[in-house]
Amino acid sequence: MVDQIVLYRAPTTVADVDAIGNWLAPRVDAAVTIRDRFLDVHHSDDDELAEQFAKARVKSPYDRDTGNTMLGTIRYEERALESPERAGGVLYDGVGVQRALNGALPPTERDLETLHVPVLDRVLGTWGEHDGRWHKRVNVLGQPALVSVPGLYEAPAKPEAYYKEKQRHALLSGDSPPREVLENQVEGEFLIEDDPRTTDALKGYVLQAVHYLQTGEAFCEQERCRLFNAHYHEDLVEAQLGEPTFCEEHASLYDATTSH
Repeated sequence: MVDQIVLYRAPTTVADVDAIGNWLAPRVDAAVTIRDRFLDVHHSDDDELAEQFAKARVKSPYDRDTGNTMLGTIRYEERALESPERAGGVLYDGVGVQRALNGALPPTERDLETLHVPVLDRVLGTWGEHDGRWHKRVNVLGQPALVSVPGLYEAPAKPEAYYKEKQRHALLSGDSPPREVLENQVEGEFLIEDDPRTTDALKGYVLQAVHYLQTGEAFCEQERCRLFNAHYHEDLVEAQLGEPTFCEEHASLYDATTSH
């Protein structure tokens, strides 16, 4: 039984982890606390951690093997640990990162009564045995449970017109189109980097981590529920930002008006 949930801030992103904690607290039977960035709080051996991040790097979308432990790569990861705003453009094996961060936890905090939820500025993926490729993820459930802010923008598929408009703009100007261009030119709901709806959208993904540890159930099958695992942006927006907040079954567990 989870009796304490520790959320970790992601200062290089627009995600307001304190607001997520305030939303979560009345919905769970556990104490919710907020800490600074996980890699600032738990960094007993930065050299080892940098090497583990290097080993978790995905080399190719279709290559199950991960890792690049050349000295230059490890030095990059060391710099990224110290100055996270310099990191980016790398996909990591979420399970490998999870293992590394679990090892960084003090032994007294590794029990399953305390759930750690680092909100991260790294892009995480898991290997799909069914199709032999890596898939970006918004969260990786377990201990600690990882929530990827860039994964929120990159993991679910956007409308096809989004990719076409982005490619067209890149051909004409050599860079990505600004948000207002994409939103005006492309029909459909989607989130893009630094979206002001980021914090609200992540609330359900943090709750999914709690729900999984409490019940063993990964996701909800109902599309209009914050526990739904959306594969398309339009479904994500509907599940995380639309009404109702939960399906009937999960509303009985997590509606803030329900007494716990």
